[in-house]
Amino acid sequence: MLRAGVEVGGTFTDLVAVEGGKVIVGKVPSVPRSPDEGAYNALVAGAVPIDRIDDLVHGSTVATNAVLERKGARIAFITTQGFRDVLGLQRHDRRSIYDLSYQKPASLAPRRDCFEVRERILADGMVETALDEVSVMRLADGPLAQAGYDAVAVCLLNAYANPAHEARVAELIRSKLPNLLVTCSSDVAREFREYERASTTVLAAYVQPVIARYLERFEGKLKGAGFHGKFSIMQSSGGRTPAEGMKRNAVTALFSGPAAGATGAARLAARAGYRNLITFDMGGTSTDVCLVVDGEPQLASETEIDGLPVRTPVLDIVSVGAGGGSVVWVDDGGMLRAGPRSTGADPGPACYGRGGTLPSVTDAHVIRGTIRPKAFLGGRMTIERDKACSVFAELASRFGMSLEEVADSAIRIAEANIVRAIQIVSTERGHDPRDYALLPFGGAGPLHAARIAEDLGIRTILVPPCAGVISAYGLLAADYVHHETATRRIELKPGVEDEIRAAVAEMQARAAQRFQEIGIEGNPKFDVTAEMRFVGQAFEVPVVLPLDRLDKLTVAEIGDLFEAAHERLYRHGAAGRKRIEIVAFRLGAALPLEALPTIASPESVGDIAETAVVTERKRTFDCPVKARASIPLGGKVAGPLLLEDSTSTIYVPEGWGGEVDQWYNLVLRRVA
Repeated sequence: MLRAGVEVGGTFTDLVAVEGGKVIVGKVPSVPRSPDEGAYNALVAGAVPIDRIDDLVHGSTVATNAVLERKGARIAFITTQGFRDVLGLQRHDRRSIYDLSYQKPASLAPRRDCFEVRERILADGMVETALDEVSVMRLADGPLAQAGYDAVAVCLLNAYANPAHEARVAELIRSKLPNLLVTCSSDVAREFREYERASTTVLAAYVQPVIARYLERFEGKLKGAGFHGKFSIMQSSGGRTPAEGMKRNAVTALFSGPAAGATGAARLAARAGYRNLITFDMGGTSTDVCLVVDGEPQLASETEIDGLPVRTPVLDIVSVGAGGGSVVWVDDGGMLRAGPRSTGADPGPACYGRGGTLPSVTDAHVIRGTIRPKAFLGGRMTIERDKACSVFAELASRFGMSLEEVADSAIRIAEANIVRAIQIVSTERGHDPRDYALLPFGGAGPLHAARIAEDLGIRTILVPPCAGVISAYGLLAADYVHHETATRRIELKPGVEDEIRAAVAEMQARAAQRFQEIGIEGNPKFDVTAEMRFVGQAFEVPVVLPLDRLDKLTVAEIGDLFEAAHERLYRHGAAGRKRIEIVAFRLGAALPLEALPTIASPESVGDIAETAVVTERKRTFDCPVKARASIPLGGKVAGPLLLEDSTSTIYVPEGWGGEVDQWYNLVLRRVA
C-alpha cells in the first residue's frame, strides 16, 4: 500500500511517502499564489508514482491565508430579528488597553451584508415565534440573488438548542438558489455564546468556497496523473476527514498544518516510550508549540484567527512569528528584534538568492556557521553566504559588533520568543516543562532545541528521524476524526446521571451517522469531555469523563474530577463549598489506523567528517560535522557537534550528549 502525505507550509512544502519499508521524503519551495501547484510539485519531485497512491493525505494553509489576507468568499449573514449587529458589537473587551486608536477586529461580513428574519427560539429549545418563511423568500429573491454572494452564513438565536428554524432557512434558500453555499451554525458550532457561534459560522462560510475550489483544482491535477485512491484532509483537531467532508465544513482546516506536526510528533514519541512531551515545530515562517500529555496533544475548544474567535475543537497550539524566515530588525527603541514578520517563500531569506533584501534567522545561521551552505536540504538548494552577510552588515555596524556576533544575538532573541510560547502551553496551563521531554522538528527546530531546553530546565530532547518533514508524516499518522459539541446545562445534583448518559449517547449516535455520511466505515472509538464550572463562573474547565465506566459514574465522582482539574489549573478548588454545573459536552469519534507508518529507516549516506567554524555566545570554535545517518543504532554523540540530513540540521552544543534509540530517534540529554 502506497501512502503519501503532503503538507504545504509558508516557506516549504513537505512530502512523506511510505510503501512497505520504502520511505520517500522531500521538501520543495511552496508556491504562495497557487498552493496546489506546490503540493503537486512535491509529489513530482519525490518521484512518487501518483497513479499508484492508495491513500493521499493533505494539509495546507489555504483556509488560514484566505482569512488573514481577506481573500475569502463574499458572504451574507442571516440572523434573528434584532440581532443584526452581533458581529459588529462583538465583546466588551479591549485587546490593547493603552492603545487610544484601538479598533475591534473587522468582521468578515460588513453590516450591509447582514440580514434579519423574524423568528425566536428560547434557550430551552421551545419555539416562541414561528419562522416567517415569507421574509426568508424575500431575501432569497432580493439581495441574496442580486448582490453576487458566494455563500450565506445562517446563525439564529438559540439554534444550538433547536436547529429546526436554521434547517428550514437553509432549505428555502437552496430551493431558490441551488448554487449558493449555505452554512448553518448548528452544523459547525452547536453551542451557546451567540457572538462566538456567529463568528465561527461566518468564518466557515467565508472559507468554504475557497477550500472547495482549491480541492477541486488539486483533485483535477491528481486525476490527470491517474490518481484514484483515497484523498483526505487534515483538520485543526489533529484528525483527518475525507475531502468531500472538508468541502462541507472547511473551518476545521484552519490550522491543519500545525495540527499535523503535533500529531506526528506525539505518535513517534509514544512508540519510543515518551508520552509526556512538548512539541516544537520551527519552520520557515513560524514556530508552533504544543503540550502532549499521556500520548495525546491537548485540545482546546476555541481559538482565534486575526482576532476573530473560532469555536471549534483545535489542538492547543501556540504559534509565534519565529521561523527561519523571520525578519531581524531594530525597533523604535533601538532594540534588536526577530519576527513576527517573515520573508516567506518568495523571495525568502537573502541567502536563497531569490531577491530577498531583509536579514532573517536563516541568514543568521549561515553567518554564524550552524548552517553550512553546501549542505542545505542535502545540497539540493544553493545558499549564498555573501548575500546573507550583506543584509546583516548594517546591523553589525549599528551595534558595533561583528557579523557573527550580531547573527548569534538575533538567533538568541528568536529562541527567547520560543521559550515564552512554550511557557504559555505549559506553565500557564498548570504544567512544569521540566517534567516533559522536548521534541523539536521542522527544518529549523533541531538547530535551536538544546538552548531552548536549557532555558526551560528541560533535560531530555528527542529528535525524530527526518525531523524536517514530521508535519507531512503526521498526516499519515492521523486517524479519521469527527467532533460533536452540544450545550447542556446540568447542575450536579443526585439523579442527573441518566440525563448525562443520555446526552452522551445522543452525541455518539450523531457522530456515527456523520461517519457514514462522509464515507468512513468502521466502529469509531469515542472520548467525551464535559465543560464544567462553579455556578456563577464565566468560563469553564474541561473535564475528561471515563466512558468505560460512564454507566456507573456518580455525581460525586464527576464533582471530584472537576475539583482536581480546577485545582491543577487555578491552584484552588473550593471543594464542597460551591455548586457545580456542566455547561457543554464535547465528544470525539476516531477511527484509529490499523498500523502506524514508520519513517525510522536512516538515509544511506556516507559520513561527512568535516568541521564548521561556529560563533555562539561570544565564542568562536571548530565544530565537528557528521551525517546523521552515519550514527548507528545505539551510537553515541557528544557536543559540540552538527548533524546533517536532507531535511534539517541538529546542533548539539557542548554539555549535551546522547545516543540513537531503536526507532532511530536521537535522544539528547544534558550532561553538564
